[in-house]
Amino acid sequence: MREAFLHFIWRTGRFDLRQLRSTTGQDIQIHQFGAPNEDGGPDFLAAQVSIDGLQWAGQVEMHLNSSEWYDHGHERDPAYDNVILHVVLREDRPVFRADGSRIPCLELRGRIPPGILRSYWRLMHNENWIPCQHQLHYVGEDVREGWLGFLVRERLNAKGEYFLGTVHRGRRDWEACFFRALARSMGGRVNGEAMEMLTQALPLRILQKHQHSLLQLEALLFGQSGLLPSADGEQEEYTILLKREYALLRTKYGLTPLPAAAWRFLRMRPNGFPTVRIAQLAALLHRTGQLFSKALAATDQRELMNMFDVKLSNYWRSHYRFGVATETKDRRLGDDMVRSILINAVAPALEAYGRARKEGKYRNRAVSLLRALPAEDNSVIRRWRALGWTAGNAADSQALLSLKKEYCSRSRCLECPVGQEVLGQTYRKDGDGPILSLNERAVLYRIAGVG
Repeated sequence: MREAFLHFIWRTGRFDLRQLRSTTGQDIQIHQFGAPNEDGGPDFLAAQVSIDGLQWAGQVEMHLNSSEWYDHGHERDPAYDNVILHVVLREDRPVFRADGSRIPCLELRGRIPPGILRSYWRLMHNENWIPCQHQLHYVGEDVREGWLGFLVRERLNAKGEYFLGTVHRGRRDWEACFFRALARSMGGRVNGEAMEMLTQALPLRILQKHQHSLLQLEALLFGQSGLLPSADGEQEEYTILLKREYALLRTKYGLTPLPAAAWRFLRMRPNGFPTVRIAQLAALLHRTGQLFSKALAATDQRELMNMFDVKLSNYWRSHYRFGVATETKDRRLGDDMVRSILINAVAPALEAYGRARKEGKYRNRAVSLLRALPAEDNSVIRRWRALGWTAGNAADSQALLSLKKEYCSRSRCLECPVGQEVLGQTYRKDGDGPILSLNERAVLYRIAGVG
């Protein structure tokens, strides 16, 4: 059992509240359970209880075993001097304040309904894709919508915080940090890290000096990527020009290229080859060297989409790789890729900028952008859809990705309104649910102190 389960039981009052007594026999009445403490110190603040008729106001601390008070060193921390009640599953050791007075202890063992224990056991001990997938029908639409709305904000906050970290480490150069995030998004799951490494090996300020020459931009990017062909064998005029330009620029700026082994081509569609993505990145920079400023100035999702509508140079319209000619095509950034960039680079950048400038309009624009985009289509979203939870837009799909990764996969059911709703329904319908095996029942009853 996790201590978080006791927190849930306490704050929701889902235990037998009749004839409460401390472990020393004192009568206990609970007037206020207190507010969960999100910072350091006791678990619940501003609680109100009566002990043997004397009313107390203060903090409540919770542990599975009372001895954890000393394991955590609370007896040496003045923040715990105002604890008025120690709530535990079992008391295996009396606990005293620094002044020597004993802290009243309430044991919950034997007071937790078997039905809610059974549901908790099932949530924590199953091999389903998500712990509560067979109980999702308990969850109302209002709970679902409210939770997804919170999760998309939480996910944006985390991405914005990460982006701000790169800004602080990058001497507050928003353009360079946005360029890095953009390149990583363009690289996707397979080549995202290599694309980010390329932007670190080739500072944006150098590229901006050559913004008006597409050939020089391509020479710098392909040269630094390590993907330029070697000098062996016959080469096309375009490749020769790139190598000549890169040789001059490499010496001028003291550049060191990445190893070609950093890139992956296998099991990829040709339009997603790193060579094509690098050519598209060069075309974006050639069109505008101030990509972040342009994203800030965009008024809606359509304008942002148009920002990434660029044409490649003639060579890359007829090639996927150096020296391999194919059918001539525009090879623009596809709509799916542009949407991925808006979700994973633009929206987090807007969130970070709004936080840094303390301007809510940019943070609201980040959420509005996600709500204006279609939902992502990947294995996780398809699994949610099969369970009846369909994402209506990118905000929903981002929330569902976060729910699976941050809560379901980490069994944080007691911090999730969905898990709480499942346990709450079980409490209201105590006795329902799947039958436990004899071994499971024996373990549960031993934990609960019943039977």
